[in-house]
Amino acid sequence: MLIRVGYEIAIRCNEPTPMNTYLNLESARIPDIQCERGPTATPDVRLETFRDLFGNRCLRLVAPAGNLSLKYDAVVNDDGRPDPVDEDAAEVSVDKVPVECLTYLSASRYCETDELSNLAWNLFGHIKPGWGRVQAICDYVNQRLTFSYGFARATRTAMQAHEERAGVCRDFTHLAVAFCRCMNIPARYVNGYLGDIGVPPDPAPMDFNAWFEVFLGGKWHTFDARHNQRRIGRIVVARGRDAADIPLIHTFGPHELTNFKVWTFEEHDPSFASQRFEKVSLITPWFSPRWSRLSRHIRERSEAEPSPH
Repeated sequence: MLIRVGYEIAIRCNEPTPMNTYLNLESARIPDIQCERGPTATPDVRLETFRDLFGNRCLRLVAPAGNLSLKYDAVVNDDGRPDPVDEDAAEVSVDKVPVECLTYLSASRYCETDELSNLAWNLFGHIKPGWGRVQAICDYVNQRLTFSYGFARATRTAMQAHEERAGVCRDFTHLAVAFCRCMNIPARYVNGYLGDIGVPPDPAPMDFNAWFEVFLGGKWHTFDARHNQRRIGRIVVARGRDAADIPLIHTFGPHELTNFKVWTFEEHDPSFASQRFEKVSLITPWFSPRWSRLSRHIRERSEAEPSPH
């Protein structure tokens, strides 16, 4: 299977501003790239590649005063299989967890394990350790939170998402990650591409997606509290403790986001000749009256529902 992925992101700065991006495909997928364009910057600026503390392939540059556009387009080979399942995968006791996984047991910027520990043990302590416990966490988070772009807020933490009962995929992921860590299961945050392959098309504009991985049975496994099902065509961009470690763009100074388009779908023509797809910017949907009305409706419905025991 061939999957086309890419983005167009534009910002405006008042003065030259250093910035990092966490938008490159993970190293493991480089051999799968059939063809690509970019990443490119307009106007032309120097793009320097580096690896962060988590091994992610990142870029650093200095955004000029005025407008800057970043673009990438690629076709990637994929095995076309859903996320693997291993219901026999067992939890690893903390004293046996590899040293490099220990950081994924601790609290982080958006995952307050100290605030959620008692709740986590009350909710999931009676469930058999292992795969089933992680799935139970996904089930709970998926049912607890209501998804809408209108609920997006960059500062929302896992605890706040639980209390507000709303959010976007990063909030679903932060809450699930925090619960796993409370249960002594190493969990890490993942950002990447996930198209509507093998599922009904989502009418919402395409965006980068967040999901998570847990360390069970001596290896990392993929889980997704937002969609709560095995999916086809995940393409990882970056991994970290939470979203604070892997922001899509990180500017060291103020900026205005002026364009944000993402695409990922099954491709049948890897020549780049096809431009048939609609690249819809998320800027408009996030702030349009339509999304405001939808968000208000969902919030009112959520508030009317009884809280889970």
